Amino acid sequence: MGHPNFPHWKRPNTRQWRLLDLITIAFFSLLFLFFVLFYTTLGGRRVVGPSTVDPQQRIRLVAAIEEGIPNGRIIEACPASEADHTPCEDPRRNSQLSREMNYYRERHCPLPEETALCLIPPPKGYRIPVQWPESMHKIWHSNMPHNKIADRKGHQGWMKREGQHFLFPGGGTMFPDGAEQYIEKLSQYIPIKGGVLRTALDMGCGVASFGGYLLAQDILTMSFAPRDSHKSQIQFALERGIPAFVAMLGTRRLPFPALGFDLVHCSRCLIPFTAYNATYFLEVDRLLRPGGYLVISGPPVRWAKQEKEWSDLQAVAKALCYEEITVDGNTAVWKKPAGDSCLPNENEFGLELCDDSGDLSQAWYFKLKKCVSSTSSIKGDYAIGRIPKWPERLTAAPSRSTLLKTGVDIYEADTKQWARRVAHYKNSLNIKLGTPLIRNVMDMNALNGGFAAALKSDPVWVMNVVPAQKPPTLDAIFDRGLIGVYHDWCEPFSTYPRTYDLIHVASIESLIKDPASGKRRCNLVDLMVEIDRILRPEGTIVVSDAPEVIDKVARIAHSVRWKPTIYDKEPDSHGQEKILVLTKTFWKL
Repeated sequence: MGHPNFPHWKRPNTRQWRLLDLITIAFFSLLFLFFVLFYTTLGGRRVVGPSTVDPQQRIRLVAAIEEGIPNGRIIEACPASEADHTPCEDPRRNSQLSREMNYYRERHCPLPEETALCLIPPPKGYRIPVQWPESMHKIWHSNMPHNKIADRKGHQGWMKREGQHFLFPGGGTMFPDGAEQYIEKLSQYIPIKGGVLRTALDMGCGVASFGGYLLAQDILTMSFAPRDSHKSQIQFALERGIPAFVAMLGTRRLPFPALGFDLVHCSRCLIPFTAYNATYFLEVDRLLRPGGYLVISGPPVRWAKQEKEWSDLQAVAKALCYEEITVDGNTAVWKKPAGDSCLPNENEFGLELCDDSGDLSQAWYFKLKKCVSSTSSIKGDYAIGRIPKWPERLTAAPSRSTLLKTGVDIYEADTKQWARRVAHYKNSLNIKLGTPLIRNVMDMNALNGGFAAALKSDPVWVMNVVPAQKPPTLDAIFDRGLIGVYHDWCEPFSTYPRTYDLIHVASIESLIKDPASGKRRCNLVDLMVEIDRILRPEGTIVVSDAPEVIDKVARIAHSVRWKPTIYDKEPDSHGQEKILVLTKTFWKL
């Protein structure tokens, strides 16, 4: 029936109006809920959505977070599919690039405005990693549930799945019976023991068992491999607590200093050392310390159907005056001359000395050279046999240290200062250095490696990062028997998510500023989102800087879901800087 007070032609259609009301109410309710979720507090927090479409919106969001307006705003999680995202080695992006000299497997970073402003989530079932040294042999399967290597390489002793864990028997393609036996074999030809050798480079390392077992001989190995068909091999290595880094020997120099490694090793790394006028061998020569050792195991060494490649490899080594120590089965060992190369001389590859070797240690986005770099421009006693043995070389002033320009006393004072500072971190700030809770450590602004040197007695290894825009001090760090890389912190780092337990950074704002003009090259929000990507849940960040910078970082920390605690400067410090200790919370999707 119609309404009794209306004529039949004016009576409303009650059923129709009720339906429209419901639709209208539902629409405005959803719209209201959207604004509540995006702009206002819900459950005690505000959420910032990823922005890839509108660069200006992204800029405004970053500015609002930096200024803390409004307080409580947090950055939302990236999709679950991005749990293993490596921004500069993203196969979805890089697969479109040239294959020539493996260019597509090198670093190719997106611009910030092309990147979603979001936090990488842990995978479903993620657990706090197994502690060192047990992690060397066993990790949680759920932390990186990728079975490809175990399925394809299990018979070679790389790794296998057993229940909730991946197990690592210690084998490799060229040493299926285990790295320990392989290292023992190499020790017949190389001074593995006794501290003569300290820094090693393992090229195409797999899951880094070779580097892992060298630790027992006090040899610190930088293991590297690209992000390729063997998904997450570097991620497995880092989860085990073994030093490792995502890299590819392609068109550019590797981001390491000249003449830094005492040993370079390739076990079936499949690098074509003599291709492109022996360009890749020349890069190895740049990295290898005079008097150091080169080991190539597997193709092309006495390999069927690769006789020419093997002959060429021997010819290049001979042209550079490398001494062939042995060829044992499919393993060849050479020793680099302690002095400068014997070139120029006649050789079939047309190898010549470079016209200018002053750029020998330039290694950040620096194209490979097709000439031999002379070491005559580098002064100091850094050859094997002249440099002190380990552990004495850690505390001996390296001849290539920039601190020596102001005197040995300055170097010794720096070393003592770091020892006091680390003791303060442990005793007063309750940082768990020296315990099984911390294994993988990074120093984002390493200078001369003083922080890492002060951790010598702790069960840790340290990735010393020297910012590319700062003085190139990485050579002195390697001379001390430590390892690290060059990097520009306005770009993502070449590692997988959740790979470091503790990240240390002095003068964090200097990492994003131009050293000449003082102008910002990028922003703190993106830098801290990147730190969050590479830090493990419940991991620690230690920042020391001026009070105003510390306050700014602490403001941003809430948006990145970190818990900040500000401390005054350490005792006996003459500066005004403060210390900020941050803890990454363990959140899940």
